[in-house]
Amino acid sequence: MSHHPDAIAPHGGQLINCIATPEQREEFLSKAEFLPRVQLDERAVSDLEMIAIGGFSPLTGFMNQADYERVVTEMRLANGFVWSIPITLSVAEEVAASLKEGSLIRLDNPKGRYIGVLQLTQKYSYDKTKEAINVYRTDDANHPGVQVVYNQCSVHLAGDIWLLQRDPHPQFPAYQIDPAASRQIFRENGWKTIVGFQTRNPIHRAHEYIQKCALETVDALFLHPLVGATKDDDIPADVRMRCYEILLEHYYPHDRVILAINPSAMRYAGPREAIFHALIRKNYGCTHFIVGRDHAGVGNYYGTYDAQYIFDEFEPAELGIVPMKFEHAFYCTRTKQMATTKTSPSKPEERIHLSGTKVREMLRRGELPPPEFSRPEVAAELARAMQIPVLV
Repeated sequence: MSHHPDAIAPHGGQLINCIATPEQREEFLSKAEFLPRVQLDERAVSDLEMIAIGGFSPLTGFMNQADYERVVTEMRLANGFVWSIPITLSVAEEVAASLKEGSLIRLDNPKGRYIGVLQLTQKYSYDKTKEAINVYRTDDANHPGVQVVYNQCSVHLAGDIWLLQRDPHPQFPAYQIDPAASRQIFRENGWKTIVGFQTRNPIHRAHEYIQKCALETVDALFLHPLVGATKDDDIPADVRMRCYEILLEHYYPHDRVILAINPSAMRYAGPREAIFHALIRKNYGCTHFIVGRDHAGVGNYYGTYDAQYIFDEFEPAELGIVPMKFEHAFYCTRTKQMATTKTSPSKPEERIHLSGTKVREMLRRGELPPPEFSRPEVAAELARAMQIPVLV
């Protein structure tokens, strides 16, 4: 790792690139009408892209059975590398039966557009309940991640993939900074320590507080919101991105923060997804990763700090990225500032706790979040997006 040209090596030591060369693309296109087709859902499209650009390094395709089973049971790939979330492609039994191992499979997006190729090496069945219990710590079908697993088809297809071409993101092309590009930016700026931040919510004051605490100790912040598939009741990506832009314009140092999109789909897997998110940011070139309260959690399925405790199950060297663990931040009415129990002498009744869930609930009730929750400019943007009248 110390010999890598960047501050930190990708997971597995090499940044994967599975984007077809012009020659490969021409060959794949020439076979388009003769290849058997598999249509991908939104999450599978995200996974295909993340494998291709190296965001899921060291994966070069959808997992085979050996990798899948060890990931589910031990949070490791078959070769021993840490990996916490299965990356799989499922199809119905009748579809799988028509596909021949060793052949090329055409991969289409939900609209039927040809976007990638799979070199099929294996077909295998799997235990959905076992995956749910191990990965999500519950078999409750009301859990959004478990629900996706239960709704999947019964056979997984494994093999290396190629993305035909890397298209600009339809909504956020200016913020589509893939791992090779983010690493180049970090090198050009001379940054040796970069902290990554995962979010699927508009940034509220608690987020801002822990980001800036982290930024005091590293060279730069990589603000990396997830724009892949999320729950229906999450704030839409375009609204969140406008909120991030507003915050960065008015409240962050312009020369030490990079905003880029993360094309991944959300799993809501709590602790396991915290590890997954950290490894993704390692691939993007981050040396540190912020883990706060109930990271990647949903409902009451996980303990407040379970996503922090899970990092202690691994040796630091095998993760290769430093978790920065933060207490639950709140607005302290005594000191009139953001704080945690580590820095504030306040009593519980003097604390205004903040969360994306609370902000969403207030917006749905037609209420504007107060300044202790959100910066006024962000609250106004959220109100406009949710068509809430703003009193002036």
